[in-house]
Amino acid sequence: MNVTVIYGSESGTTKAIAKRIAAGLQAKLVNITAANPADFEQCDLLVLGSPTYGIGDLQTDWEDRIASLHNANLSGKQVAIFGTGDQATYSDSFVDAIGILHDIVVEKGAVIVGHTSTDGYDYTASLAERDGRFVGLALDEDGQSSKTEKRIAAWLAQLAETQSLPQAALSA
Repeated sequence: MNVTVIYGSESGTTKAIAKRIAAGLQAKLVNITAANPADFEQCDLLVLGSPTYGIGDLQTDWEDRIASLHNANLSGKQVAIFGTGDQATYSDSFVDAIGILHDIVVEKGAVIVGHTSTDGYDYTASLAERDGRFVGLALDEDGQSSKTEKRIAAWLAQLAETQSLPQAALSA
């Protein structure tokens, strides 16, 4: 299984999480600043990650390079999305970046995998919530960092099951 993780990060938090996810999936890790359409297309599973900035915005590097995602052929591609946010300070836009990326890749014909439960979170609104679930892995390193490892491990196990990856390959 060929997996690529593409992420954006300025403070390093999302980069550190992307590294853990890439290691757990034995995936190629690419910063969005260096990504090209082939990075999005030439994999069996594409994993995208972004923190939510300001009041519900994509991270700056994603904003600057979103055309590379728009230009990629994602028809039928399985895509999983993760992101970081602060549910206390930005309760009305918690992990909105996940929702933004979700809408783009779905419009491009991708199939989303890796939905997660909203249980255990305390926020008022999120573009990442659809039908009572997050469209990807939502992490709050500001208020719930103690839950991050468990959430990553559960998500990796879910992706492995979805992708028929060997459980032994997972090492969050």
